[in-house]
Amino acid sequence: MGDEDLQQAKTAMNKKAVVPKANKQDVAKAPVNKEQKKEDSKKDEKVEEEKKTEPKKEEGKAVLEREYIVPLRKEWSKVPEYKRANKAVKALKQFVAKHMKVYDRDLRKIKIDVLLNNEIRYKGIKKPPAKIKVKAIKKEDGTVDVKLVNIPKHIEFAIAREAKKKAEKAVKASKKPVAPVAPKEETAKKASSDVSSKESKDTKEKETSSKEAMEKLEKQQAKKSEHTSKEQQKVTQRKALKK
Repeated sequence: MGDEDLQQAKTAMNKKAVVPKANKQDVAKAPVNKEQKKEDSKKDEKVEEEKKTEPKKEEGKAVLEREYIVPLRKEWSKVPEYKRANKAVKALKQFVAKHMKVYDRDLRKIKIDVLLNNEIRYKGIKKPPAKIKVKAIKKEDGTVDVKLVNIPKHIEFAIAREAKKKAEKAVKASKKPVAPVAPKEETAKKASSDVSSKESKDTKEKETSSKEAMEKLEKQQAKKSEHTSKEQQKVTQRKALKK
């Protein structure tokens, strides 16, 4: 049986054709069709247009809303003075992640409001508050927005004033009349007239400046002539020598 197996293996090896490896020089580059390139570019443009026209995703709806009074003194007292405000913010995030059941307690999913951050640092880096009242809103995507509950009156007034200014600007922009679009010929004529008027103004200004300079020079020369002495110098004649 062993001899038969060897013969079968030899015949199988002989049947297999050895394919020679092709050199890089022999390999010819496939011709690229221009039509395919155009089609690919059109597809890319369509994809970009679709991305632009896609409506923006709405913010996730609120799933959970809670209010907490967060103790901070215990955490920031463990740290040197210049690190207390940062430690207070981190402690707040850890507290919210724990009580709002954030997945893996990921602190990156907790977003602190600007007013809350400013309130923590109101008295400086070294003196954050001992506790703070906070409103936490959890959304469908798992993120949590943390906001300040008791906003000071002066900050409320500033926010209302900014909102009023924005509303006034929007009203003014809507009331502005739209200028009619002039035809090309009229615009070209206006442009040429503007250029000619500018050139005439420049020439007039140059003439006036040159006249003023000449008048100044004449005045200076007149002043110099007034101050010069009119007395003629006395001519000293040599006396004849005595014989």
